[in-house]
Amino acid sequence: MSTTEKEVNHNVRKGSFLEENSKSLLFIAAAVIVLVIIYFWYQNVYLKGRAEEASAKMYKAEQFIGVDSLANKAVNGDAGYPGFEKIADEYNNTKSANLANLYLGGIYLRKGEYKKATEALGKYTETGSVVADPLALGMLGDAYSELKDYNQAITYYKKAADKSSNKFTSPLFLKKLGLVYETQKKYKDAEATYTKIKADFPASQEAAMIDEYIARATALQNN
Repeated sequence: MSTTEKEVNHNVRKGSFLEENSKSLLFIAAAVIVLVIIYFWYQNVYLKGRAEEASAKMYKAEQFIGVDSLANKAVNGDAGYPGFEKIADEYNNTKSANLANLYLGGIYLRKGEYKKATEALGKYTETGSVVADPLALGMLGDAYSELKDYNQAITYYKKAADKSSNKFTSPLFLKKLGLVYETQKKYKDAEATYTKIKADFPASQEAAMIDEYIARATALQNN
């Protein structure tokens, strides 16, 4: 078969393929367009509407959160208003649900329900907040510390202290980290952690009495 004949046959086959599959190709193209439209609708209409709805329902639960006696209402809702649990569950993928998980973590910690605290805080997604993000990590450290899972506590206290370096959250979680090290009899690590507070955050509240902690960790190393 000559080169010219091969080219003709190739073009015939190519043309036949396009002709035979034109409906399928058009269907695929149409499906892709529909999926794109659905995606943009989901992002800009559905999620936006859900976010606004969740935000509107949050305020009642937020009123309860600062009062220990109303903690159950904040969690479970009251008088037709949803609590943080329902908001976190039904409005997932919204900022309100994310914040609800942070609130739930704090409430469960106060109530001594440490496993539930880890579950709620584990669902929190970082937002870039210099307050909320380290707080979520630090509370996870608190919950694991109470559960006596000290390796996890150390991991999260470290992350919390490093997340947003400032004189408010960083020394707070560094001090807690040092105390966990002492619990594990890692006195050298505890001393280094307390010394970091003194060196890096001298104006912090934790630094005011940190010399006592440094001295204690040093003495324990020598025993």
